Amino acid sequence: MTLPTITCQQVRTALLLRDEIALLDVRYEAAFATGHPLFAANMAAGRIALEAELRLPRKDVPIVLYDAGEGLVSGAADHFKALGYSNVGALEGGLQGWKAAGFELFQDVNSYAKAFGELVEHRRHTPSLAAEEVSALIAAKADIRILDVRRFDEYATMNIPGSLSVPGGELVLRAREAAPDPDTTIIVNCAGRTRSIIGTQSLINAGIANRVVALRNGTIGWTLAKQELEHGAGRRGAIGVAGDAKTNARDVAYRAGVRHVGMAQMRALAAQDSRTLYRFDVRDAEEYAAGHIAGFRHYAGGQLVQEIDMAAPVRGARILLTDNLGVRADMTASWLAQMGWETYVLDGGYDGALDVGPPQVLPKPDPAHRYRRPYEGTDIDTGAMQAYLDWEYGLVEQLRRDDSHGFFVI
Repeated sequence: MTLPTITCQQVRTALLLRDEIALLDVRYEAAFATGHPLFAANMAAGRIALEAELRLPRKDVPIVLYDAGEGLVSGAADHFKALGYSNVGALEGGLQGWKAAGFELFQDVNSYAKAFGELVEHRRHTPSLAAEEVSALIAAKADIRILDVRRFDEYATMNIPGSLSVPGGELVLRAREAAPDPDTTIIVNCAGRTRSIIGTQSLINAGIANRVVALRNGTIGWTLAKQELEHGAGRRGAIGVAGDAKTNARDVAYRAGVRHVGMAQMRALAAQDSRTLYRFDVRDAEEYAAGHIAGFRHYAGGQLVQEIDMAAPVRGARILLTDNLGVRADMTASWLAQMGWETYVLDGGYDGALDVGPPQVLPKPDPAHRYRRPYEGTDIDTGAMQAYLDWEYGLVEQLRRDDSHGFFVI
C-alpha cells in the first residue's frame, strides 16, 4: 500500500488549529537534535515497537512521519501499521520539504519547552544573578538558600556548593520549609536556563514572600565562570505546610485556564475515544510507587514541563494531571496550559483503591544514537556549553519568525 503524503502546509494548519497530530521524526535522537520543526517529536524507527503504545495511546491518531532523506519512513510506517495504527502518513518532501516551504528548523531536544522558557523570561523579566554574584553571596555567608530543580540524579552528579535538591515540580510545595524566613533570598538553579526560569517564575507566580532569583545559566554558567562544583551531595528539601501553597497554586492554575475535574468527569474524558488523553501523576517516583490512581503514568512535574514533547508527542491532545496534595499538579498544569495544551487537574481519587508499583520506564537508547546534552556530565567542552547558551538566547526571535507556537504567559 502506498503511504499517503501530507503537505507541510497541511501539517502547519493542523498545528495552528490545535487539531491532534503527531509529527514524528524517525531518525536517531542525535540527528533529530540537528534540526526539526518546532512541534516535532522524536521516535527513532528502531524504537517504535518499544515506545509507540505508551506515547501514542490512540491508535487512530493522525501520525505524520519524516526523515532527512535516509529512507526510514517506509519501514517506520510498517512498524506502526503492525501495531494497529491506522492513520499514518509521510510528510511531503521530508525535512528538506519543510525547510523549502520556508518554515523554521529548531535545534536541540525539548526545543519548544526551552523556547517557551525563554519567552517567559522575556515577557516577565524573570530576575536572575550571574554565577560571580552568587559565588560572592556564598563567600559572604549571606542569607540565601540555593534550590536545585533538576532531577536528583543530576543534582548528585554535580551541584552548586551548599544547594538543596528540590526538583522543579516540588518547588512551591517545599520552598517554605527550605527557606522559612521571608528575608532569605531563594536562588533557583538548573543545568542551563529553562528549569531555573520556570522554577523562579513558579515561586513568584505563587506569591512566595521571599525574594526569588534564578542562577543565570545554571551549572553551565557556573562552570564557564570557573567556579567550583560540589559532587555526590544528597541533600533533599522536605515538604512543608501545604495550606497557603495549595490555595496559591490553585489560583495560578485558574489564571492559566486550567480546569479541575472529579472522578466522574475523568471517566467521561477517558470515554471520548476520538480524542487523545494523556494522564500523568506528577508526584515523585516513591510516592507513585506506594499508591497511584489506575491509568496514570508517572512523570515528575518539573521534568514534564521540560520534556513535554517526549511525554506527549500528540500535539492538540488533552492532558490530565493528578497529585494527592494538589500543589504540584496545579503548578505543572499552569505551565502546560500556557504552552497551549488543553489541561485538566483531577480533584480527589486517592480515597479509593490504588495501584502500587514502580513507574514504567522506557529502555534507554544506545548511547551512540543519543544526543549528548551540553549541560550533563562533568566532561563537556566549554565551547559547547557557550554555543548552547548562545542558541537559547536566540529562541525568542526564532519563535517570532516561526509564528506557530500559540504560547501565552500569565
